Order: sequence, then structure tokens, then C-alpha cells
Amino acid sequence: MITLTIYGLDQYIVGRLSREMTHNLADLYEVSEDDINFIAPNNMVFHNGVEQTSWNALIRVHLPKKVMVLQDDAAKLIMDMIQGPTINVAVEFYYYSEDNRYEKINEDYPRFITDDNLVDVDEDYEETQYIEGDGKDEVFTGDIFKNFNGE
Repeated sequence: MITLTIYGLDQYIVGRLSREMTHNLADLYEVSEDDINFIAPNNMVFHNGVEQTSWNALIRVHLPKKVMVLQDDAAKLIMDMIQGPTINVAVEFYYYSEDNRYEKINEDYPRFITDDNLVDVDEDYEETQYIEGDGKDEVFTGDIFKNFNGE
């Protein structure tokens, strides 16, 4: 599993980058596209008290040690593909032993949500019905603890 966490870019931009970059990264690393994931934390990047979001991005790539030899090619690919949404970018690689990774895939469901397997909910369906008052509700201004205060 290869995970790219992108700090300093809007989540929707990271979603678009995921769509654009996944195939190329899978080809480079010779893995399935299912092995590439992107994370877009809700964050902002600051330098010396000034917000840098979209000006400076940091990408942290977590991947198995066995693909370390492709690091230079991967850095070039990532920086070339992200140059539109950001001005400056840094890419950091973090490697893990595959012995330290566990996952459980539920075979009863699709591996990922895609446009093809989304479920459309009937427009007439109301998930929650609210019970509303008679419109004559008033704010209680008395002492709700009156009986507990010894009065």
C-alpha cells in the first residue's frame, strides 16, 4: 500500500490529484491502482505566522521498503504532476517493512466506492421525520430546580 498525505492543499484539489496521479504512480511502482491512496487532512500550512496554503505544499509518501529504489523517479513524477495547484512543494518518503502492515478487506462489499457502485437514494425517502410542536412554545423563565431547593 502506498499512501500520499498532502498538506497545504484543499481537499477537493487532492481528490482531483488522486484521480490524475493514481494510474501513473501504479505504473511506476508496478502495483494495482487499488494499492495507491491519498489523504487530504483538513489543515493549513503556516510559516512565521503567515498562512501558506496552496503556496507551499508538503507531501509525505508512505510506502514499502522494497520500492525505495524508485524514489527519485517517484519524486520527479509527483512534483511534475502537482506543479499546477501549488507554487512550492516538498516530498518526503517514509518507508515501512511489509511485516509491519496489516489489513482486513471485507469481501462482501466492493473494495472502494466508485461512481459506478454508488447507491442512489429515492428522492421521496425521508431519513428522519421531525415532530414539531404546535408553534406556541415559549421559553421557560422560572426556576426549574424549585422543588429541589427546598421551596
